[in-house]
Amino acid sequence: MRLLLGLLTPLRLLNDVVLAAGRALGVAALAVMVAAILVQVFYRYVLNNALPWPDEAARFLMLWMTGLMAPTAFRRGGFVAIDMVVRMLPARVAALLSLALLLLTLTVLLVAFRIGWAEVTGIGGRFMTTSLYYPTGTGWAKVPRAWMMMSLHVGVTLMLLVNAEMILRSVIALFGGADRLPAIPGAVVGAE
Repeated sequence: MRLLLGLLTPLRLLNDVVLAAGRALGVAALAVMVAAILVQVFYRYVLNNALPWPDEAARFLMLWMTGLMAPTAFRRGGFVAIDMVVRMLPARVAALLSLALLLLTLTVLLVAFRIGWAEVTGIGGRFMTTSLYYPTGTGWAKVPRAWMMMSLHVGVTLMLLVNAEMILRSVIALFGGADRLPAIPGAVVGAE
């Protein structure tokens, strides 16, 4: 038990720090996304002259917001779940079922990790956005679509870290150490 708790602590602390940074960046992406949409609404409906970039910028920011915020929702139990059966089961059986579901989730995340990396490095990632630019030392360059696709890869990578923590928590609970598990900050009650 001591070994499992020793493995959990650094992973839990890493997730605490990385996910807090992800939430902060996700909130910033949301704020900029809303600003871009408001700019587009003003130009389109007040000035009758729609800009080419706000729609694409909003999609870009929405993808990054999702990739940065979804791991926190996963960790806190914020995803939709049907947990009636788990709550009716004895603690050990519930922990075993939880572990099995987390291992299934791990399998899905590993496939998504591979797909995410293929999107970033594959042919789709070599194209450029149509209306988003960034400054360079010699002028302006179009933003590569790979930067947009990287949101999927980053989000899945962070979810893999969370999944590893949740698997460790489930194994500890399975061996009777649930009372020794530290709480997840902001977790939905009963979501562990």
